[in-house]
Amino acid sequence: MGTRSKPITTALFLCFLLLPLVFAAHNDGLVRIGLKKRKFDQNNLVAAQFESKEGESLRTSFKKYHFHGNLGDAEDIDIISLKNYMDAQYFGEIGIGTPPQKFTVIFDTGSSNLWVPSSKCYFSVACYFHSRYKSGHSSTYKKNGKSADIHYGTGAISGFFSQDHVKVGGLVVKDQEFIEATKEPSITFLVAKFDGILGLGFEEISVGKAVPVWYNMVNQGLVKEPVFSFWFNRNADEDEGGEIVFGGMDPKHYKGEHTYVPVTQKGYWQFNMGDVLIDGKTTGICGSGCAAIADSGTSLLAGPTGIIAEVNHAIGATGIVSQECKAVVAQYGETIIEMLLAKDQPQKICSQIGLCTFDGSRGVSVGIKSVVNENIQGVASGLRDAMCSTCEMAVVWMQNQLKLNNTQERILNYANELCERLPSPMGESAVDCGGLSTMPNVSFTIGGKVFDLSPEQYVLKVGEGEAAQCISGFTALDVPPPRGPLWILGDVFMGRFHTVFDYGNKRVGFAEAA
Repeated sequence: MGTRSKPITTALFLCFLLLPLVFAAHNDGLVRIGLKKRKFDQNNLVAAQFESKEGESLRTSFKKYHFHGNLGDAEDIDIISLKNYMDAQYFGEIGIGTPPQKFTVIFDTGSSNLWVPSSKCYFSVACYFHSRYKSGHSSTYKKNGKSADIHYGTGAISGFFSQDHVKVGGLVVKDQEFIEATKEPSITFLVAKFDGILGLGFEEISVGKAVPVWYNMVNQGLVKEPVFSFWFNRNADEDEGGEIVFGGMDPKHYKGEHTYVPVTQKGYWQFNMGDVLIDGKTTGICGSGCAAIADSGTSLLAGPTGIIAEVNHAIGATGIVSQECKAVVAQYGETIIEMLLAKDQPQKICSQIGLCTFDGSRGVSVGIKSVVNENIQGVASGLRDAMCSTCEMAVVWMQNQLKLNNTQERILNYANELCERLPSPMGESAVDCGGLSTMPNVSFTIGGKVFDLSPEQYVLKVGEGEAAQCISGFTALDVPPPRGPLWILGDVFMGRFHTVFDYGNKRVGFAEAA
């Protein structure tokens, strides 16, 4: 029976496709993997938009992947199910087998398996556009045969496990378990320039409990220290895309000291993060803390819809108008303001007006029990979920505006404006390329330090000249407590801040990139 990944991450798009990489060897005990990227073009944008239409299923993915309502064991949810890699930006080259067969892979800290297309992949068109592993051509191949499949937000790959030597830079990891993919149905894998994925997450989320490549590097004594680090070159005019360093970090890649935070839950490189600020002002939702994941396999910044709507409003991004949001503001807006002024507990307001229930610490959507068929029940429940989530966002928005002593009319108008800026599920939000100078900084508080992103750093440019389009680097992902609210800090953030993954001390570090 196949081994199935346990599903939370994002499905996010915008694909920066990249050229094959060159390995660099040095005598300082560090293993360097050079990264390059190809500029994102109009064809990739069309493919990404097609994927986002497929990805409308994200609206129901919270229920499908156990996000809905009260959560039990933390193992019920993970991020892999929301990945689609249309956004993948930085790629590198590895070799599998003896002699090495070359593959271009994403080095992904948001998953833990290594997989590449198999020569036995006969019925997926995507396989014929990529390098395929041929076990018969390797003298170090060992048969395993256990089946496996990994489900992403817009598709899945399936195949079977094999074992062989894997070459990463100048290192050879012996007897590495990996997946030979025999089915790649998603358009993501058809149009992508990468062949496979090399996961750098923890073993806890590894499909089939396969020991990750990074673990074997450490266990086989191939690296100087149990640390690896990422430097992404965000200068679009330079050919060099960046570098992964296994065994430590390169001082040339960063300025000053790193701010370290402990990993709070193994699986992903997850840590606790503080408030998110727009132009130095709190957004409210992460004031008491949010979880965050440093994810090199995602280009964008994914966070709670309420904050993304505030960011989109501040930068003038155009999203999809949410009629549910406007309906909540129109019907309950004045009541919410009155209850806030009466000093009612904000977390109880949506349950008091009947849109959510209250579990003692937070609102949860009202479960609709019925003997009618499951599909009708699911639709009704989904609408109820949307109203509950929208109400909770509106409470935070209005609470922030009351602190600024705004009038009721201004607060309701502001809430309606934010409704118009709600991003589409898995969708991008466009911004005016000529307006970057007037956009605010967006900042993240990590380890007590504020990390600023300027508009030039969080806006992605597609194309050149008059045909250029600008896309917000922020997209929505809503994960309820206890695992949420959750942020995924992808390459937009990691490009600005050199990132250290300290496996030995179970911590993540950030410093200004050089």
